[in-house]
Amino acid sequence: METIRIQFTLFSAFYSPLISTMSGGFLQAEGLDPEWSIAPPGASALTALRDGSAHVAQSAPSQGFTSLDKGEIPAAVHFAQVNEMDGFFLTGREVDPNFTWDKLADAEVVTFNGGQPVAMLKYACHQAGIDFNRIKRICPGGASEIDAAFRQGKGRYVHQQGPYPQQLQADGIGHIVAQVGTQIGPCAFSSLAATRDWIETDMAKAFMRAYRKTRIYMNEAPAAVIAKAEKHYFPGIDEDVLADCIATYQQLGCWTPHAEITRAAFEKTLDVFQHVGLLKQRYGYEQVCAAPPSID
Repeated sequence: METIRIQFTLFSAFYSPLISTMSGGFLQAEGLDPEWSIAPPGASALTALRDGSAHVAQSAPSQGFTSLDKGEIPAAVHFAQVNEMDGFFLTGREVDPNFTWDKLADAEVVTFNGGQPVAMLKYACHQAGIDFNRIKRICPGGASEIDAAFRQGKGRYVHQQGPYPQQLQADGIGHIVAQVGTQIGPCAFSSLAATRDWIETDMAKAFMRAYRKTRIYMNEAPAAVIAKAEKHYFPGIDEDVLADCIATYQQLGCWTPHAEITRAAFEKTLDVFQHVGLLKQRYGYEQVCAAPPSID
């Protein structure tokens, strides 16, 4: 088998379409032996593409905006979607079936310090008609630090990807009150990236055959089956909790069957970043994205 090296920027059940290429045996069926890693804290997985230590990176099209804003041509191209919806949840201390977004005003919320998660949260607040600046943000660090802070009693709400919120709920520590994605709608949220040279290779074609099959599997297989196969990637998460998280993402519509990053989804992400002031100008689709490798 040929080794394919994959690096994640963040690792969570939200990225199950990529995780399941490995756990579901799809890469192996195409003759590819996956080695995976997670980018060091504060680093981008795109660095691994540039130095050759990874072939494929889990990223986001918005990463391309950063290079373009500096007047640089992005070193990598985003060739397939992973998620077509924001996959973050808001979890509160109390059960609240009547939650409305205005309850975030003047409340302490544990969240990331910046980047795409906060940009999307700001836009969701805008869509809900509340002033994001009224939120009292607590920003302890990365995903693990955010989870630990809420478990230690900090914040009235916490802003996380699955399966952290589902595990908080199972442990009786928090209760999911909202999904950020429903406020925003379809967008180019997360992606697969590679160098333009790599997407022309036979390895890329084999990877894409596996990935297209995986996206069908993500929509057709029961969540419990997917969770059982993925469980060893999440040693601190109960299998039932992982299945609940995966089922929620299936229902939310994050994992639409097509692999392509659509122009409509890309334009929506531009809307988000333009609204929050993180975009110097609206960039063209071809400056950031490309069609997936051919599988012929």
